Amino acid sequence: MATTPGALYDWPWQRLGSLKYVLFVPFAVKATYANVFGGKDVDNWCLHILISTALRYLHGQAWMSLSRFYHVAGKYQIQQKGINFQQVDRESNWDDYLLLQAIVATVVHSFLPGFSNFPLWNWQGILILLLLHAGPTEFIYYWAHRALHHHYLYNRYHSHHHASFITEPVSGTVHPFAEHVLYTANFAIPLLGTWLLGGASIGMFYFYWLWFDFMNALGHCNWELIPTWVFKALPPLKYLIYTPSYHSLHHSQVHTNFSLFMPIYDYLGGTMDKNTDSLYETARKGRSKELDFVFLAHGTELLSTFHLPFGIPSFAAHPYEAKWYLWPLWPLTLPIMITLWIFGHPFVADSYCLEDEKTQTWVIPRYGFQYFLKFEQQRINRLIEEAILSAEANGVKVISLGALNKNEALNGGGTLFTKKHQNLKIRVVHGNTLTAAVILDKIPKDITEIFLTGATSKLGRAIALYLCRRRVRVLMLTTSRDRFESILHEAPLDCQKYLVQVTKYQGGADCKTWVMGKWATPKEQSYAPSGTHFHQFVVPPLEPARKDCTYGTLAAMQLPKAMKGVRSCEMTMPRGVVHACHAGGLVHCLEGWTHHEVGAIDVDRIDVTWQAALAHGFLPVD
Repeated sequence: MATTPGALYDWPWQRLGSLKYVLFVPFAVKATYANVFGGKDVDNWCLHILISTALRYLHGQAWMSLSRFYHVAGKYQIQQKGINFQQVDRESNWDDYLLLQAIVATVVHSFLPGFSNFPLWNWQGILILLLLHAGPTEFIYYWAHRALHHHYLYNRYHSHHHASFITEPVSGTVHPFAEHVLYTANFAIPLLGTWLLGGASIGMFYFYWLWFDFMNALGHCNWELIPTWVFKALPPLKYLIYTPSYHSLHHSQVHTNFSLFMPIYDYLGGTMDKNTDSLYETARKGRSKELDFVFLAHGTELLSTFHLPFGIPSFAAHPYEAKWYLWPLWPLTLPIMITLWIFGHPFVADSYCLEDEKTQTWVIPRYGFQYFLKFEQQRINRLIEEAILSAEANGVKVISLGALNKNEALNGGGTLFTKKHQNLKIRVVHGNTLTAAVILDKIPKDITEIFLTGATSKLGRAIALYLCRRRVRVLMLTTSRDRFESILHEAPLDCQKYLVQVTKYQGGADCKTWVMGKWATPKEQSYAPSGTHFHQFVVPPLEPARKDCTYGTLAAMQLPKAMKGVRSCEMTMPRGVVHACHAGGLVHCLEGWTHHEVGAIDVDRIDVTWQAALAHGFLPVD
């Protein structure tokens, strides 16, 4: 947002929100009328507008996915600070210019005499188009851009664009309405000029718009993808084609490198940044893979594929929900799943920083349901082992196993790997000590009795043992006497009387504090008395079946303010919130603890871990 927005700062359809897309409806209606019902539309113009615009959307999405895909762009990133949710929100309307250009081009096509009846293609016209762009359009843009950096115009308009210090491919199209009107007029010069010189064609519009979008995204993608041999082989190219690092300097230094796509105008105008060549060479050498912490996640349901940061950015920036408009994409998930199943290896989903620690989220290329297929479990463990060994090779201090990656039935909560590789330098943790602490913190301190399901699980055991030490009576729902007695014998002798085995949900009929570690049907929930609060650590969370009861959320923690570069939500968690096991792994890393946290939870460390989390700025979530 500009500090003092000027006239025509806001877009005309800004208040419409997502309803702005109804502006494409007239194009669709006329295209349908012309191509299905035999109506008239000169040049089949509306259909070409819809197709070219769809291609521009796909082009923008492709650039965003590539620039956020660490294995493609990570090594050659120019600025590494990362972006935030504010930038994601501001740039979510990056496509406003597509609407504007479609409308303006259609108005000109409809009302300018002779600007119609184009052939499909004209090679001579494409050459004229490029020459007109290189001449008047680049020249006008250079001086207009310099004018926009005058404090009067900068504060009212152009500062909106420069709020994106770390750019993404779509950052180049995020400007106030008045600026885009100016740009649209300037970028119309090659199109109108080519028409006046007799070289216009329908293909001219496709070519210029897509070429322009490509160059714009190139300059803002924040990874240096142009190899050095290109300029060594053809030295004059440095004056004709800019690089991502060239334009990145404009965003970091502000008053240099004003050119659109052709640096020659900065050379002639004396505004080329002196660090242009050195930054380019540094970026092309590549960044070192310094890394301290990895959180190892996995896919949940199939549509969660598009919730990855390099999936659909605006979708990833909000808590996951299978939106209706994503269902048409569902068929695409099947070939993705099959490809991952055959060829998939652990991959980087996102990168961020906490204090001095460089951290990443990696993903095992499997979905939740696959973890319950017996024939898949050995392969999944091999993938987790691959991730652990790869992380160690990259100098990672701690790897935290998220969700089903630490399933007891799968690998004993991580013990499989620490027993197999006894000389690991990397610490393997499940983070559930902090999960237990978060759950326990939500239970009122004056409570005298709880009803506990999933009572003999890793978390259930820890919660039962912790609370019995506080003289809280724990009704442990389990049909296994052996498992109950195993936990009972871990409790101090004077506390064992507080652990009580129950075998049916009716056993909690007189208790208003239920702690749920196991899925409960509506009928099973019905045995709770009115006014019961359901604390839970069951995944997925319970479906609320009682209007006279309240339901807690999964154990989670608000990230510290020191966490930088968070631009996506961790599945269903709100912005800036992560599952407690993720936070537990981060705390393990920040504290420099040297033990593996695998298998059973050490009850004596619950309070220690909780206090350490609070000391590092993690906050409980209500």
